[in-house]
Amino acid sequence: MANALNVIYPYRHAGRWVFDDEKAGLDKEPFVAGADLVIGQVVSLKGIKDAENGFRLIFSAGPFPNYDYKFDWVREGDGGNWYRVADLRMEAWLCPALFKYFNGAPMEIYARFEPKNRKAGRESGDPQRLA
Repeated sequence: MANALNVIYPYRHAGRWVFDDEKAGLDKEPFVAGADLVIGQVVSLKGIKDAENGFRLIFSAGPFPNYDYKFDWVREGDGGNWYRVADLRMEAWLCPALFKYFNGAPMEIYARFEPKNRKAGRESGDPQRLA
């Protein structure tokens, strides 16, 4: 799974950034404790129009072409894992839903934020994973 590019589509619901992933059993899974602030900052910096209605977030434990930000693992705590985004000078807590995508907390997570209507490239048979 280390080479997989994972894809989710965060959106705003009841004033929070959330995402759904039926295959992972997640419905309106919220981003909290700084992760929500990172999302708000990035969609603003990148000028992603209508992000509140959804955008594409591609992420992986390894670098991939044109990733936007690298999240560095800082510590385990509060039932999840804390990551630092050095380029933004921000920290974000990722809840145990992280383990729906990784076998353990990766030391690094690379992410790209883009409009959901942008072509993502060659997709595998699973709409939540890119090949």
